[in-house]
Amino acid sequence: MRSLPGCLLFASCALARPAPDTAQLPFAAFGTLDNDVAAANQSAWAFAAPERTRNDPVDAARACAAVDYLAGELSSNPRWLQVSPLTKQQMLQARVDMRRALGIDTGIRSQIVVNALMGFAAAWQAGDQQAALQALAAPGFTLPPPQLVQALFNLPYVPSANIASMEAAREMMPGGDVARR
Repeated sequence: MRSLPGCLLFASCALARPAPDTAQLPFAAFGTLDNDVAAANQSAWAFAAPERTRNDPVDAARACAAVDYLAGELSSNPRWLQVSPLTKQQMLQARVDMRRALGIDTGIRSQIVVNALMGFAAAWQAGDQQAALQALAAPGFTLPPPQLVQALFNLPYVPSANIASMEAAREMMPGGDVARR
């Protein structure tokens, strides 16, 4: 006869989910020492109102990279245990919705998406349009690079990215919102 603790242990292991795919960022990728908080602030600002990134593909690409990065980071880094599970789920959904809005395959690795978008932003900002377009020719990017650039010039409103990034930014602050836990 099996013991109850053994059955419970087995059941809990069966229910455990692997951590979501999480990209790695270089130091100060978003311009500050703390990539996580900077990513939350960048995406919260950008997705709150589409006009903030209109005709600014650099900020649009960085905001999209921030959402993709945070979707994994909030769910896999123990630093963010205090962030509500609801906010973490919303961020994962925001990743899917943002990728769909840009014609990016929802199943590709986050590192590919983040590298492509951040590479585009850096090259475009430096005035190297050829390198910027090449960065968007990554696997899983279904739109031709010129078409994706146009989408970044006119980033659509993605409600899930707006809500998730605002909630994440608020909850990540020291003493952040605890009402959702």
